[in-house]
Amino acid sequence: MARSFYSHIREAWQTPKEGKLAELQWQRQQEWRDEGAIERIERPTRLDKARSQGYKAKQGVVVARVAVRKGTARKQRFKAGRRTKRQGVNKITRRKSIQRIAEERASRKYPNLRVLNSYWVGEDGSRKWHEVILLDPEHPAIRNDDDLNWICDDTQRGRPFRGKTGAGVRGRGMGGRGKGTEHTRPSLRSDSRRGK
Repeated sequence: MARSFYSHIREAWQTPKEGKLAELQWQRQQEWRDEGAIERIERPTRLDKARSQGYKAKQGVVVARVAVRKGTARKQRFKAGRRTKRQGVNKITRRKSIQRIAEERASRKYPNLRVLNSYWVGEDGSRKWHEVILLDPEHPAIRNDDDLNWICDDTQRGRPFRGKTGAGVRGRGMGGRGKGTEHTRPSLRSDSRRGK
């Protein structure tokens, strides 16, 4: 059976640091470093991944590439009142993934659009790039699309801030069910308040 065009793209992206894709990524990142933190782009870099996340090449669909700095939190040292061990400066990690931060920043940049999903496209020593798929809920092309018009509902506002995207659902620990996940639903915060 003949393989699809998308399967070849998917196979190449399984090892992005090898073969022709590695050289292409090196050239791309030279250009990406000179761009702003959030750049609207014409078409997705990973077409197979974008399509699997719900992307369609039609009006009302926007793709933005977002760069987020890698690493742990940068916290200022306290001036006084702490012994060295309790300074709490290094090795403080965020509770959100870099991908979730990228989605939130894209949502703030385009307040009239709603985040559908996002995916990784590259990283270097200092930052990671994700492409975020956004939809215009007021556009007729989206409202008339049976696959995408669910996002026009008012309950879908602020999706990345409430952990409703794919990355958000993973970050909230919603991937598993049953034993061991008793404290994840409906959220970590509401569960901690349940005993009060």
